Amino acid sequence: MKKRSDIPVEFTWNMEDMFPSDEAWKELYRETEKRLPDYQNYKGKLAESAETLYQCLLFDDECSLAIERLFVYARQKSDEDTGNQIYQELTGKAQLLANRAAELSSFLIPEILSMDETLLSGYLKSDCGIAHYRKVIERVLDKKAHTLSVEMEELLAQSLEATQGASQIFNMFNNADLKFPEIQVGGESVRITHGNYIKLMENQDRTVRQNAFFALYGSYKSFINTLASTFSANVKQAVFYAKARHYSSSRAYALAENEIPENVYDQLIAAVHDRMGLMHRYAALRRRALGVEELHMYDLYVPMVADYDRSYTYEEAKAMVLEGLAPLGDHYLSLLKEGFRNRWIDVYENEGKRSGAYSWGAYGTHPYVLLNFSGTLDHVFTLAHEMGHALHSWHSDQNQPYTYAGYKIFVAEVASTCNEALLIRHMLDKAENEKEEAYLINHFLESFRGTLFRQTMFAEFEAIVHRKAAEGEPLTAESLCGIYRQLNVEYFGPDMVVDHEIDYEWARIPHFYTPFYVYQYATGFSAAVAISSRILAGDQGTLDGYVKFLSGGCSMTPIELLKLCGVDMSTSKPVGEALAVFEGLLDRLETLI
Repeated sequence: MKKRSDIPVEFTWNMEDMFPSDEAWKELYRETEKRLPDYQNYKGKLAESAETLYQCLLFDDECSLAIERLFVYARQKSDEDTGNQIYQELTGKAQLLANRAAELSSFLIPEILSMDETLLSGYLKSDCGIAHYRKVIERVLDKKAHTLSVEMEELLAQSLEATQGASQIFNMFNNADLKFPEIQVGGESVRITHGNYIKLMENQDRTVRQNAFFALYGSYKSFINTLASTFSANVKQAVFYAKARHYSSSRAYALAENEIPENVYDQLIAAVHDRMGLMHRYAALRRRALGVEELHMYDLYVPMVADYDRSYTYEEAKAMVLEGLAPLGDHYLSLLKEGFRNRWIDVYENEGKRSGAYSWGAYGTHPYVLLNFSGTLDHVFTLAHEMGHALHSWHSDQNQPYTYAGYKIFVAEVASTCNEALLIRHMLDKAENEKEEAYLINHFLESFRGTLFRQTMFAEFEAIVHRKAAEGEPLTAESLCGIYRQLNVEYFGPDMVVDHEIDYEWARIPHFYTPFYVYQYATGFSAAVAISSRILAGDQGTLDGYVKFLSGGCSMTPIELLKLCGVDMSTSKPVGEALAVFEGLLDRLETLI
């Protein structure tokens, strides 16, 4: 494992594009900290005039943007090496500043809601600039039933710092403190990391897979009571805020924030349950293809086409992504090249670096991508995936003002997964023989399994545990593991031996600390399959609509934005279409293996 200082600079992101130095960060921090008390200049005065209301909302945007830049820079620098105390401190300071801003601005929404609606309607017709905030105000009015008094809003804002501990504790435990054992791989000792675990699970040596599986989950098992308490605290936090705001559940609260009807969540789970036999067929095919008497959980990631596995250099990965995304047009490709060339991406794993991958950034600066690239086919697709997020952000930032640039999480996974779908179909078209075709279909089916089926299972797990917490049931290690085990049994069917170690998998999923996030991977995947299919069929209307979708930010609701591409997620049709594609690929692979 290399230290951060040993990574060549061309493979690291250029954070100087956001702040030229830590001192520049500190200067903006001091300026913003000094400005925040100016919120008091507007408190109790929003109804005085359209100009006062406008200036307050403008001031709020300016403070929000400054805090966003401060937090993103500090957190991304911390993610380079999560053990770095300097950036842990800066991240903490930025978070405290954000909490302070939330507290000082907590009067804003209650005051707007207390205004006479006729007066407010008249203000919105003023030419002082307030019309810019029409959608913001309309969205505030839509949440009138869930907004509390000024005093209660201040109290909730003050509580934020105290209630974020569970997520922070898990992040530090999982990324900085938890160390996995070493196992033998090809006669050498290899320490398991977050970054190399999936690669170990793809190893053709079953003993390597088994040892990696038991070692990783054994590590979580050693702390399972602590992790159950941490996760339970995070669930209770979500339940508390939902009740405080008079939502029927924490799920209702989370989905309302993204303007998503709850039936979308239920339809996803129901649609997958209706076709669960497809996953059972896939497990049966995998068992036969691997030639094992029993299929275990540690057999899920190894390619079924054993002698076609290969690795890729980062340069090869970039070239493949550029070829695969060509249907999106020259402008899109030019932006990809700019990101590759100008150090938007932090490429390789290093000691202490945050695990996984993401795209992030702050308005006014190009987006960034964090990878832990190790040369697998999965990591090639991760590059395409995260650059999909990045260019979604680029389009929205370029075409929307700060107020409306931040797109909702529900649509975030569409652009990234559309890139993956385009890339795999390009590779399938170029397959030189049936063995290569089978290898690629196996990969695409794994995308379905990991994104549509697995994330739906995660979503079902979240729905169950949040409901139990709301009903007053304790979330113990035993109960959480039992719920998770039963879901694995249902999803994988009779051909899978559900090893007890998988019972602890919930304890390593970071996204569970952002409640009701993961279902959007499954819905986004479904929408992306439909959009990519139409683009590849030469549907110019869908391509034009897709560019508008990428550029839309949050200027429309997520459901309305996707309708620009001809996809209606208020129905179960896109999920059904995606599952039909899965079935067709499964049919083909059964003839090839």
